[in-house]
Amino acid sequence: MQELTPRQAEIWQFIRDYQETEGYPPTRAEIAARFGFRSPNAVTEHLNALVRKGALALAPDTSRGIRLIGAEADAEEEAGLPVVGQVAAGSPLLAEQNVTQRCQFDPGLFSPRADYLLRVYGLSMKDAGILDGDWLAVHATREARSGQVVVARIGDQVTVKRLWKQGKRLELRPENPDFAAIVPDPERDELVIEGIAVGLIRPNGT
Repeated sequence: MQELTPRQAEIWQFIRDYQETEGYPPTRAEIAARFGFRSPNAVTEHLNALVRKGALALAPDTSRGIRLIGAEADAEEEAGLPVVGQVAAGSPLLAEQNVTQRCQFDPGLFSPRADYLLRVYGLSMKDAGILDGDWLAVHATREARSGQVVVARIGDQVTVKRLWKQGKRLELRPENPDFAAIVPDPERDELVIEGIAVGLIRPNGT
């Protein structure tokens, strides 16, 4: 990696810190807001310079498609994908208290790239082949299409369900008739998409 200018180093560090806290990289708009750029185009110029210097890689057509490169970032990647267990109320998914272990698994085997593994609790998604104790490979994103299996947060609760959209109405549907769909009240419940399912690992191999 070539030597970075002070501003480029600040942007690289901001991306790293943001990703460490939130579990996914920032958008160009969030970087612009942090550094006072008037438009995301200025951010794009800095990001392209970082790409040329070998400090990061960009995925096309993805709002959060930023992957850091460098000694510290490579060391984190070599440590493996974090496995998230029970999520403490109100905490970021990848907060230290939620990560139970790391799995030596190539995140690039999934498409889009996996950012973490989420341990599944319960059988609400069993008819989709997602069982209790499975590790769901998750690509961190706030955007999801209707019909995708998502990791969603409603208040302090984190759940894995299939997202369905009809106009402004959103439903989180289980894949098990014994469970009811979750229909958030837009005036009372804040629904946040934490990521989309991109694969599955069954630790016990059965």
